Formats: sequence, C-alpha cells, structure tokens
Amino acid sequence: MPVSKTDFVRALQCEKMLWLDAHMPELKIIPPEVQARLDAGNEFGDKAMSIFGEYVETTTLKEDGRLDYAAMLEKTKTLLQAGTPVICEGAFSWYGNYCAADILKKDGEKYALYEVKNTTEIRKEFLVDLGFQRLILRKCGIPLSASFLVLRCDESAGQVCIEHAGERYKIVDVTKESRSFERIVDSKIFVYGKIKKRDAVMPDIPVGEQCEKPYRCWYYGHCHKDCPRE
Repeated sequence: MPVSKTDFVRALQCEKMLWLDAHMPELKIIPPEVQARLDAGNEFGDKAMSIFGEYVETTTLKEDGRLDYAAMLEKTKTLLQAGTPVICEGAFSWYGNYCAADILKKDGEKYALYEVKNTTEIRKEFLVDLGFQRLILRKCGIPLSASFLVLRCDESAGQVCIEHAGERYKIVDVTKESRSFERIVDSKIFVYGKIKKRDAVMPDIPVGEQCEKPYRCWYYGHCHKDCPRE
C-alpha cells in the first residue's frame, strides 16, 4: 500500500506506529498540548506561504471538509505546466505514495523546495520529511535545485531574521542533508507500504526509547498498558 510523508516519518520512529495507524487508529490518543502544538505549526506555515510574495495554493476540500487529493494533484500539474513562480501545498503522487510540498519556488528552469517548521532548530525528522518529498517529486519528473527549511528565527542567538506576517523566520539550506535521507526513503518506502497492508502482521517491537523520541507516540498508553509500573 502507498505511504504519505507523515506515514514514513512515523514508521522511521517505530514501524509498529505505522501498523497501528493503518489497522487500529481508534486507539490513538493525541494529548491536547500536542494538538495545540500541531495547530500552532499549521498557523505558522500558513503565514509563511507568502514569504516570497504572490503564490498559488492547491489546497482543495471536498463537501465533507476532507482534502480532495485528486483535485490537488491536478491543480498542481496545471500550475507546473504554466510555470507558476510560487506554488504552496503542491501535491504529488508516485505509485500512490503521496506528499504535499509546503512551498515550491521557481529557480531558473528548476524548483527550490521549502519545508516550514515552527521551531528554531534543525531536526533529523525534518530532513527525512524533505528527503521523502525530494524522492516523490523527482520520480514525478520535477526538476529540483536546492532544499530549504524555513524555521522560526531566534534573534537572541544572533540569527539573521526575516520579518513577515507578524513572525520572524530564518531559511536554512539543507540540500546536502536532505539528499542523504532521500536515499534512505528510496530503500524503505515500499517496505513500509507492506506494513499497511490489510493482512500485515504487527511488527514485534518492544517498548523503548522510540516510544518518546523524537515525539511521544500517540499509542503510548496502548503499548505500555501491560508493562510493569515502577
């Protein structure tokens, strides 16, 4: 089965997490503070869309409020064919494996890829995210130049900030690092797809450090319910 970039990042943390997402999502518990952080990240990303000026967003909703992926894929294709300078939430699919790129900015005959994260630091999972996007976009025939992270800027640390839409941003070139993770994605993407299959057996992974790093798993309570308490 196909995977999204969210699937991939979660599976890289723990393959059992991906299996539970596909087979027992009703066990998922997202703490309110985590949901608040996710919402703040979405707001930060929405403001960043116009950081390079005029842009076109592909986000399209169905009548029930869910994302219309087919419409987004078609709109992205049309925008690329037209040579649109800045595309936000560009949608791409390769063998069903799906991703949406936060910002694509025309860079000569190619496009530069920007991923927006509401934090001041570069993390491994962000580079995995970009690596996934790079693979899918390249497989879709999109010529890519550089890859960047758009992060929250910390002036107190002496960073050069870009003030925009009431926020302070910094842009970091992570092309080399994201290319390295692109190779990891290429080697694992179809392996992770098999974990999502209906008849797949849940990976036998004991609880451990991966339950909390880089994020506490949303199935933490389920996986730890039979563990002895201190």
